[in-house]
Amino acid sequence: MSRWFNIAGPCQDDIHYMLSPTARLPNLEELIQQRSYFVVHAPWQTGKTTTMLALAKQLTESGRYAAVMVSVEVGSAFNHNIGAAELAILGTWRDRIADQLPKDLQPPVWSKEEPGRRIRGNLRAWAQASSRPLVIFIDEIDSLEDEALISVLKQLRNGYSDRPNNFPLSVGLIGLRDVRDYKVVCGSSERSNTANPFNIKVSALTLRNFNASEVAELYQQHTEDTGQVFTQQAIATAFDLTQGEPWLVNALAKEVVEKMVRDRSVAITHEHILTAKEILIARQDTHLDFLVEKLREKRVKDIIEPMLAGLALGDTPTDDRQYLIDLGLLRRDPAAGLAVANPIYREVIPRALVLGTQDSLPQINPSWLTPEGELNIDNLLQALLVFWRQHGEPLLKTTGYYEIAPHIVLMAFLHRVVNGGGTIEREYGIGSDRMDLCLRYGSTTLGIELKVWRDKKRNPQADGLEQLDSYLARSGIDFGWLFVFDRREKALPIEERLSTQIVTTKNQRHITVIRA
Repeated sequence: MSRWFNIAGPCQDDIHYMLSPTARLPNLEELIQQRSYFVVHAPWQTGKTTTMLALAKQLTESGRYAAVMVSVEVGSAFNHNIGAAELAILGTWRDRIADQLPKDLQPPVWSKEEPGRRIRGNLRAWAQASSRPLVIFIDEIDSLEDEALISVLKQLRNGYSDRPNNFPLSVGLIGLRDVRDYKVVCGSSERSNTANPFNIKVSALTLRNFNASEVAELYQQHTEDTGQVFTQQAIATAFDLTQGEPWLVNALAKEVVEKMVRDRSVAITHEHILTAKEILIARQDTHLDFLVEKLREKRVKDIIEPMLAGLALGDTPTDDRQYLIDLGLLRRDPAAGLAVANPIYREVIPRALVLGTQDSLPQINPSWLTPEGELNIDNLLQALLVFWRQHGEPLLKTTGYYEIAPHIVLMAFLHRVVNGGGTIEREYGIGSDRMDLCLRYGSTTLGIELKVWRDKKRNPQADGLEQLDSYLARSGIDFGWLFVFDRREKALPIEERLSTQIVTTKNQRHITVIRA
């Protein structure tokens, strides 16, 4: 039977390439032996469900436990009706348990408890009747909200002291976020200052990404099955672009081997992986669309916007920063503080923000192309100046990310330029006070740096020239553009301040300074 790279739902070892599902959480069995209640959290589609299903099966087959993976997601339709949520959850649990455990380990008939007591009462009855200690993994816990969530957590907490004879020996809550984000005010979107309703947890574990050798191992399974080779450079590129994020690792390979290179005698190269990356970003599959939707949230915007602008974060709540890490959008770099989780997300975020502005662009004649289809930099500059003079100011109002509005408008224009025939790469980060762009089209590579001149700040041109000179040196490029956007309150009208000047750096690189 053929196997495939999986990008939807739990892996099944008979049809999917997959790594050892429990290798990324090696200490869980020890926690279970200690009768611990714990949390496992990780970003969406990183393998949580696959891992916990495999562990439950492994624990049951050991003969020591009755272990199951259940979900409370169906209860999310009844977040303000505890009784209805409990009935929906217990109905689904009955099916899941029947699928995972032999009849002699399944629970007795669910008892008819009062609303708000059904989860605790039925788990208690099952633990008392079971010939083995119960281990329950509860998936999608953070799909519940408000009254339903609080009730489920309190019922688990109330039964905790009765384990293992009268309640499950060990319970794991599985979701996107740690339990600190479960605290809510009923009927409100704001977090509560009340006591944590699951203060019995011993540990909160994060399911890590794949490391480089695991990416190579996963891709090698395809080679062993089909004979099709991933070159070492292709594997290294896939890891670099994804930083081991499991969905992205699988999605890149799936795009390449199922659509781009179906001839198994053709090796998968670095170039194939780069092309697949562009396809994934442009297509914005469900996984990426989920992350993009989060950019609308205020606490996400308050952190992403200054990062894109290269500004310091300011006084942002610790929980908000951790929220973005838990979602998988950001990671903590030991050497550089908060950073976007991987290069693909670093492309997805600004491209997503550009879409509204891009849809607002007028028709632009591609006067920057030569008859041979190459990019003429001088013509491109003139087209940009005309565009900015006519449309720049109105388009600044098409985005909710005010601090980086000029960046977004420029990127929207440049995306119209490349339009499938080239690429735009970006570098940005907290405290850098800039965004670097690299436009590649045919044989032409153009390095671009964006700076903003703000009130009570000095003219950033000198710093921009030095930074761009360094960026061009690293990139092996001899010329570039420096944009200086004047956002000061008393800045001249756009017609008067829009100008260009060619400056030669100390390293003899030619930079066109564009003041806008």
